[in-house]
Amino acid sequence: MPRFFIGSENICGEEAFVTGADAVHIGRSLRMRLGDEITLCCEGREYSCKLLSISDTVCRCEIRSCAEGESEPDIALTLFQAVPKSDKLELIVQKAVELGACGICPVLTGRCVSRPDEKSFRKKLDRLNKIALEAAKQCGRSIVPTVSEIISFDECVKRLCEKDIPIICYEKGGKNLREINWGDRMANMSVGVLVGSEGGFEPSEAEKCISAGIIPVGLGSRILRCETAPIAALSIIMNLTGNM
Repeated sequence: MPRFFIGSENICGEEAFVTGADAVHIGRSLRMRLGDEITLCCEGREYSCKLLSISDTVCRCEIRSCAEGESEPDIALTLFQAVPKSDKLELIVQKAVELGACGICPVLTGRCVSRPDEKSFRKKLDRLNKIALEAAKQCGRSIVPTVSEIISFDECVKRLCEKDIPIICYEKGGKNLREINWGDRMANMSVGVLVGSEGGFEPSEAEKCISAGIIPVGLGSRILRCETAPIAALSIIMNLTGNM
C-alpha cells in the first residue's frame, strides 16, 4: 500500500490531507482513484486512509484506523558518520534508514579527505534528506530519520556522551558488540555509533573518545570500508537488541 508522511497540521478530526509533490504523485504517477487506500504516517503513527478527493494540490482522505507504527525499533540509534569521499554518504544514509537509525549526523574528523564547509554541504543536505525520505517510504518506517548539518569531532564526542550507550567503531579493535550490556530491550534506550571515514580515526581521537567513556568496538578481523562498517554495526546492534 502506498505510504506517505504528513505533518500533524494535515490531520483534522476524521480526515487527513496530502499536499504538494505527494499529492501530484498520488494522482499522476500512481494514478490512484477515489476509494483507493493509502497509509499516512505522522509522528510515529500510521493512519489507514481512503481517498475522498484527488488533485494536484491536495488529496483529501478519510481516516479508517490509526495505530502505532510497528516497524520502529525499541532503541533510538543515531549514526555519527565521518564524512566520506564522493557520494558514499548517500548509500550510508539510505542503508542506515533501512536498518532503523533515527538520525544520521555527519562528522568532520582528522582523516576526512572530503572536507566541505557548511555552505557547500548545505546544498547536499536536501538531497540526503530526500534519500532518507524515500528509504523510509520503501522500508515501511513510521518516521523519517533526519540527516543533520555537519558537526565537529568535539561536538560529536559531546553528543555521544549524552547517549545511554555510546560506541566508536575503531579499526584497531575493542569490545565485541555482544559483550555490551544492552539491557532487556530498554524502551527508548539511546545509542550513538561513531564510524570513521577512509583511514579511520587519529589515535588522539580514539583516545579522546575512550577517555570520555565512549566504548571502542571492533567489527571483526577484517578492515571494513567506511560505507560497509555502519551497515555491519547497525545490523549487529539491531539484531542483539531484538529489532531486526
